[in-house]
Amino acid sequence: METTYVTKAKIKPIIINSVLLISVLFVLSNKAYAQNNDSVTIASLESQIRIRAAEIEKKMIGWREDIHQHPELGDAEMRTSKIVADQLNHLGMEVTTGVARTGVIGILKGGKPGATIALRADMDALPVKEPEGLSFASKAMGTMRGQQVNVMHACGHDTHTAMLMAAAEVLSGMKQDIPGTIMFIFQPAEEGSSIVDPTTGDIWGAQLILKEGWFKKVKPEAVFALHVMVGPSGAIFFKSGATTAGSENFTLKVSGRGGHGGMPWSTIDPVPTAALIVSGLQTTVSRKADLTKSPAVVTVATLQAGSNPNVIPDSVFMSGTIRSYDKDFQNKLDSDVTLTAEKIAESQGGIAKITITPNYPATINDSKLADQMSPVLKRVSNNVSESPLQGASEDFSFYAKEIPGLFIFLGITPKDQDPATAAPNHNPHFFVDETALITGIRAMASMTINYLVSAANTKKNK
Repeated sequence: METTYVTKAKIKPIIINSVLLISVLFVLSNKAYAQNNDSVTIASLESQIRIRAAEIEKKMIGWREDIHQHPELGDAEMRTSKIVADQLNHLGMEVTTGVARTGVIGILKGGKPGATIALRADMDALPVKEPEGLSFASKAMGTMRGQQVNVMHACGHDTHTAMLMAAAEVLSGMKQDIPGTIMFIFQPAEEGSSIVDPTTGDIWGAQLILKEGWFKKVKPEAVFALHVMVGPSGAIFFKSGATTAGSENFTLKVSGRGGHGGMPWSTIDPVPTAALIVSGLQTTVSRKADLTKSPAVVTVATLQAGSNPNVIPDSVFMSGTIRSYDKDFQNKLDSDVTLTAEKIAESQGGIAKITITPNYPATINDSKLADQMSPVLKRVSNNVSESPLQGASEDFSFYAKEIPGLFIFLGITPKDQDPATAAPNHNPHFFVDETALITGIRAMASMTINYLVSAANTKKNK
């Protein structure tokens, strides 16, 4: 048997290689432990959220029903703002009132340093009369630009406010474990201002909050919001990219020459001209818009003409909305709408003057945020799916143009109703299944925790 001798020269590289191998294994082991430890931390925090959300559910429903019974129009949310501010002050936050006229912002600083994110809820109601039936149905009246109107939370902003108030309490109770800062935005006037004429160029809601510099003062890295919609109770749906439509409002005056209804040949009748324009505007979508680039809608919603059956009026007034999901596409659509109206009026001997007023841009969800939060939301709800494009518009879009944003939807249709036939948002019969709202609390709180913990872990690993 041959004897092998190991010299010192051979032993040295073996020792060095062994040390290197042990070092690599130690680093990998520590990294795996850290990753596993981070995972456990997120899981434990999500477990806390689940417990705390269940504890506050009844209180949240009480807030919601109180706010629902006492709705307020945009820029008139004084009572609602006080309820919110009192709650945030009770939680020990830094609270600012009078934001964008009637809004409230609360700042919660976690027990550890980290990133900053914003959570937003809108507070305003609509000029809609609520039918009787609910024990907490609204009987409120308000003033919409000088006109007395009925007021109802027909779009669910009462639930948004109550859910974010509850999420604020849940997260405040966990603040020692939160690495970072949370900005709670309770925003007025998402549906529009009740005091500002939109044709004046003045602004409200999200746009005014940004103009006041809040995203420069607090500097959030991301912003989240939730909206209740017709859909299976407790279901969550969202999509990456374009989500809600960009919207513009238009007013159109068709001028002719009035006269006797029995002698139309001596007039330039603006009424049939207006009818031709209404019909012609539909072709701007069906024949001129490239719908492979963006869906689009042109709707004429109001039409006012004349005061007597035998008098042909001098003019007709109409107004409506233009919607799409792409800015360049919308600019082309505006041009087509204007040209169509003007040329049809000209062909009848009349004049059409159209004014198009930008409202809200399309809401564009950040693709990275959508991917990051998808597994989080699937742990919150067992019914998560991709949202279709929404024809409604949202001023959350202004926030999402400034920083990465994610706007998700929560289904609130009771299990005994078919979402396909349930009354939609803005309908007086819009109804919320309150058992779905705990899912909304968990969604907002869980997205917050996951974003902040992930950001802290990323910084730590770097």
